[in-house]
Amino acid sequence: MFKILVIDDDPTVRAVLKSTLQRQGYETTVASNGEEGIIQAQLLHPALIICDWMMSQVDGLEVCRRIRTDPELATTFFILLTARGAARGEEEDRVRGLDAGADEFISKPIEMNELKARVRAGLRLHQLNQDLQSQKQALETLNQDLQTQKQILEAELSEAADYVRSLLPSPLVGAVTTENLFIPSAQLGGDCFDHYWIDEDHLAIYLLDVSGHGVGSALLSVSVQNVLRSQSLPNTNFCQPSEVLKALNHAFQMNKHGDKYFTIWYGVYHRLKRQLIYANAGHPPALLLSNTSTNNIELKQLTSLDLPIGFLPEVKFEDAVFQVEENSTLYIFSDGVYEINQSDGKIWGIDAFIDLLTKYSQNTCNLNQLLAKILTLKTQDNLDDDLSLVKVYFS
Repeated sequence: MFKILVIDDDPTVRAVLKSTLQRQGYETTVASNGEEGIIQAQLLHPALIICDWMMSQVDGLEVCRRIRTDPELATTFFILLTARGAARGEEEDRVRGLDAGADEFISKPIEMNELKARVRAGLRLHQLNQDLQSQKQALETLNQDLQTQKQILEAELSEAADYVRSLLPSPLVGAVTTENLFIPSAQLGGDCFDHYWIDEDHLAIYLLDVSGHGVGSALLSVSVQNVLRSQSLPNTNFCQPSEVLKALNHAFQMNKHGDKYFTIWYGVYHRLKRQLIYANAGHPPALLLSNTSTNNIELKQLTSLDLPIGFLPEVKFEDAVFQVEENSTLYIFSDGVYEINQSDGKIWGIDAFIDLLTKYSQNTCNLNQLLAKILTLKTQDNLDDDLSLVKVYFS
């Protein structure tokens, strides 16, 4: 039942209005002056107030102004009873009433059918405002819940990213020296790399990139890394890259792993023979840079045309063998290194990256210096993809 408050210093008007409104089914309270009306409004929180304009001490305009300053009465519909503002030339009075916060006017003498109609219209607007306020509060609560869930999710993703980083290898020092660079994108990604001695003569080096972003890509990446580290692929010679890729392709078909596939460059360096054998499953080419006798940089791209892991069950992967000269450097990387959006809207590209890498390699190439140069090219704060780069120096 809607609550209605009538404020009027005329007892006859109060009695008539109360009787009429109660017969309409409204819970009606009356007040005999403006000060009393304000107190009753603050106590009752009525849906609608009918207030006389012309009253001694506190008039209807002042009542309206003070009601409107109370946030708990923000949706209360306010009707002013007045003989002012209805005639031609009295529009200024009506403007004053609207500026004070009145929603509607009813002229005296009161026509009861008009009063009933305006009360019904006012209550409909009040109910609409109430519904809107309720929806606003519900949306604010939902937004707070979403913000909380977002913070929890971000914390969990950050924890997952820290875990992925903890699995990355420490740099090697000795006859073979490595330097690693991993800059994750805004989302959890699927880059992963490793280098470790299979035995005292064979060094395994690989970098893989799972399609997509998010937890699924990261989980698949970690799964592949665990399989390779534990050498748990059956009947596989881990010193033979083509066998490793064949076994991975058999174990990680995309139709059994959420339609995700991955590219991988996998190589094995024979320390005594100074020989590098590798196979490439759809991954960007590794780069082998060697100093020639004329102090020029000779660059070889170690690539292949083989498909990524998981596309087709029967793929024949090919090995390639290179002799590694002294003081040569091998670079393995993901496409996030060169697929950089520039300010002109163009992608930086692999050719530009190779040119930059060759230029830096003429001097002592520090990966952090190289990274700083790459990051000056991007237009966004965050990378669109993981950036992974492994440098292997053969002394």
